[in-house]
Amino acid sequence: MKTSRVSFAAALAAGSVLLLSGTAFAHVSVQPAGEAAQGGYATINFKVPNERDNASTNKLEISFPTEHPLTSAMPQDIPGWTVNVEKTKLDKPLTVHGKQINEAVSKITWSGGKIEPGRFQQFPVSVGKLPENADTVVFKAIQTYDNNEVVRWIEETKEGAEEPQNPAPVLKLTPAKGDDHHAGGDSGKNTDAKNDKQDAHGKDEQADGHDKAAESSSDTTARALGITGIVVGLGGVAFGVASRRRTS
Repeated sequence: MKTSRVSFAAALAAGSVLLLSGTAFAHVSVQPAGEAAQGGYATINFKVPNERDNASTNKLEISFPTEHPLTSAMPQDIPGWTVNVEKTKLDKPLTVHGKQINEAVSKITWSGGKIEPGRFQQFPVSVGKLPENADTVVFKAIQTYDNNEVVRWIEETKEGAEEPQNPAPVLKLTPAKGDDHHAGGDSGKNTDAKNDKQDAHGKDEQADGHDKAAESSSDTTARALGITGIVVGLGGVAFGVASRRRTS
């Protein structure tokens, strides 16, 4: 009896963990297709899962940030879905590629399609120009089901706090890459310095080679002279011995 109760409690606890985990992670999110660099352009995907067993998602609204306005947003066509891009006038125009831009994207709405229970859908958008002085960009999403239920993914996660129940999608930005021209210039300087070192090293090796050759030549000459001296000495000894024998 005790064993049955323990098993039942363990199963209940495991089921609760799985249920809570599914609720915590099955929310609207945004991820870049590749990198989303500060000050650049990127393709981002809004991932929308269906959290209901008895209804399908048939509408998605994404509100764009106002503190970091994005002047360009081009959604990719998705079969079965109708997309609408809304823009708003900026209080202060932005300069992009030398042009004055007076409008920024405020909202994108997808409707008419269907995300059935147990399925998810990605909504790709090419956006820019991403802010240069921010690490993240926060979007706010509203998910509508065909039973008229509306879920607002608009709560911002505060630093050091737990994730809220309906967190807003957050796009993380990567640091901007260095200027290729400057990088090339530095690379050239480094290459020149390396070549100078190699030239100096080569000259040193050449000088060492001459010195070693001279030393080798001196060694060879010394050895030759030494052998000659030994031969001459042996000859002298032999001549002396012969002379003594003749005298005897």
